[in-house]
Amino acid sequence: MTRATPSVLVMPDDEQPRRRVRVAIVPDSFKGSATALEVATAMARGVQRASTAAVSGDLEIRLSPFADGGEGTLDALLDAWGERPRTVATTDALGRPATARYGLSPSRTGVIEAAEACGLPQVSDRPLEPLAASTRGVGTIAAALLEEGAREIVLCVGGSATTDGGTGLLTALGARFLDRAGGELPPGGGALADLDRIDLSRLDPRARTVTWRVACDVTNPLCGERGAAAVFGPQKGATPADVARLDAGLARLAAVVAAEVGLDADALAQRPGTGAAGGMPLLLTAVLGAELVPGSELVAQTLGLADVLAGADLVLTGEGRFDEQSLHGKVVDAVARHAPAGAAVVVIAGEVALDDEAVHAHGVTAALATARGPRTLPELSATVADDVEAAAAAVVRLMGL
Repeated sequence: MTRATPSVLVMPDDEQPRRRVRVAIVPDSFKGSATALEVATAMARGVQRASTAAVSGDLEIRLSPFADGGEGTLDALLDAWGERPRTVATTDALGRPATARYGLSPSRTGVIEAAEACGLPQVSDRPLEPLAASTRGVGTIAAALLEEGAREIVLCVGGSATTDGGTGLLTALGARFLDRAGGELPPGGGALADLDRIDLSRLDPRARTVTWRVACDVTNPLCGERGAAAVFGPQKGATPADVARLDAGLARLAAVVAAEVGLDADALAQRPGTGAAGGMPLLLTAVLGAELVPGSELVAQTLGLADVLAGADLVLTGEGRFDEQSLHGKVVDAVARHAPAGAAVVVIAGEVALDDEAVHAHGVTAALATARGPRTLPELSATVADDVEAAAAAVVRLMGL
């Protein structure tokens, strides 16, 4: 008995079923040159004009500006939510009147960049005061979010001028930090060595019920040679004597907090990540139950990155400089790890400082630099949108999408 040859139905070209081409665009900003939204929009223009699928109406572009939990995260989240920044009257790290931006999503997720209130740039006009600098202004922003009904607060803690263990933040929410005589301590980490007890009876009850998530990309503990004061204090103006005083104050804070909430003081002082931003996560985790999350992962969760990337044929991401740091907790790293199997992941950057082997080893298909010939940074910045658009178009043509 002979085996029948299977028949093959060849359909005319105009009757072939069309497959939708999906492109996900998830870049970081090009620092100092273009925001993440501007980069994403330029990539989308390049894809749109170069794709044959766009002509037939079979192109789907998902655009989601991204960030790694540091500078630019507020803007990236607002762009993704389609929301405008809100502002609140607050104070800077030295207690002077200031105005800070913050965000709130339609689902009532709030986002704060701590540096909007207590950042180093805000106090760069005068000598730094590492012993007196306070996070109270950050707490004022949090209070505004609580008033607006936030269910979750995403706090990005990088770039602070403070080393007060987050005491200023909780003070703004109603906590009191008292000495042996029952008097309130003055602002800043320099006074924490005199801390005797913490009064949480006036703490805003909404601060305990809201979900807190803190973008934290360092593993430094609160105290010791790798702690907040020793590692980050000098860049905030701390002398060796200041560092010793701040470290002792943070250790005292950990001891008093541990007694208040029933934890081991040494374990609390050595908890990874609590040394970030001058110890800001200490009270957030111990008192308010905050979760410390790597910045890029926090943004990925908040934006629903997995949904953005699902089913993508091509994933475009990028940043100003693509180097070794990009592969460890930054935007490109997060995008590559969340990309679906089989998708091409292409990085478009102002400069690529990695070889092909390093790129491929981290799940990136290819990396393209936008610079065409020797150019200065101002020249690159002036044409960044056009250069990114051209690079994205070239990728699409190469892939035949």
